[in-house]
Amino acid sequence: MKRIIATALAAVSLTAGVATATITADASAASAAEHGISGQSQSGQAGQSQGRPDRYLLPGDAAGSRFEGIGVDERRGLFYVSEVTGGEIHRGSASDAEALEWLAGDGTDGRFTARGITVDGAGNVYIAGGPNGIGNPDRPDLWVYSEEGELLAALRVPGTPDAFLNDVAIGADGAAYFTNSNDPQIFRVAQSADGWSAELWADASGAIDRVAGFNLGGIVLSADRSAFVVAQGNTGQLWRFAAADGAVSEIDTNGADLVNADGLVLQGNQLTIIRNFSKMVATMRVSADGDSVFGVSQQASDPDRVSTTAKMLRGRLLAVDSKFDEQPAPSGPYDVVGSPWS
Repeated sequence: MKRIIATALAAVSLTAGVATATITADASAASAAEHGISGQSQSGQAGQSQGRPDRYLLPGDAAGSRFEGIGVDERRGLFYVSEVTGGEIHRGSASDAEALEWLAGDGTDGRFTARGITVDGAGNVYIAGGPNGIGNPDRPDLWVYSEEGELLAALRVPGTPDAFLNDVAIGADGAAYFTNSNDPQIFRVAQSADGWSAELWADASGAIDRVAGFNLGGIVLSADRSAFVVAQGNTGQLWRFAAADGAVSEIDTNGADLVNADGLVLQGNQLTIIRNFSKMVATMRVSADGDSVFGVSQQASDPDRVSTTAKMLRGRLLAVDSKFDEQPAPSGPYDVVGSPWS
């Protein structure tokens, strides 16, 4: 398999930028802000369910904000949400009703937009840049930050001039795997003795057609960690990429309508597929090796929201309300919804 190693952008053009919230409350609130976690909402806008908020409020821009990805740090009980409009990254706690801006956007570290996001076992945060680098070769396609917000890497990916990095998952080897929505490719990002690098890990151009719209998107590691299950939203297909060598095969979905498949959530053998603009959620059982699915069911999601993806945090599903359906400019409140389809 063809493997190409990418190099990091020149360090002189990239500096780590961690947004610091301005807090005018008491010293305890200031301490919480220092760690990127807010206190309970004083306005009471977010409700409570079993001691936790039903909604988590996100900061927004005066001109309107849209959101897409969510990553979770189960160890620390934190979640991270990416903002499409500007590329800011927001961070919140499972127990607090409001999130704060954690990383600034609008060009910080070359980031003007952000899409998929995930967290590894060490707390490192991986961010997919969507079209951030398209037509702008000096801009990164992805970023890696430490749990303290230190920039560890800002990389271009090899093998294509127009990568649209959509989603990211951590593999069994501890590396991060990013999907490309323009071409049927997956990129692997990892740290070695020589530093951080990106490589073209799998190119399925011979098996998966590039068609109009968003191609590869949501990605999860199978239960037995032998493969990745990947959604192709524009065709409604699911694909299996073997972790050992990137070999690809189509997963038989028994004719299920999965068009607009976006975020994927795997809990044991239950796979949840969020179908963004279709405003539907598909649930099915999937084999441990990700090779087959069965027992597909569908239910409507909130008709007033376009949910893009979700993650489990402390036993509860958190879903992102993207605001993608609000034109020309979205308006608040902006939030992440807990237990959205229960």
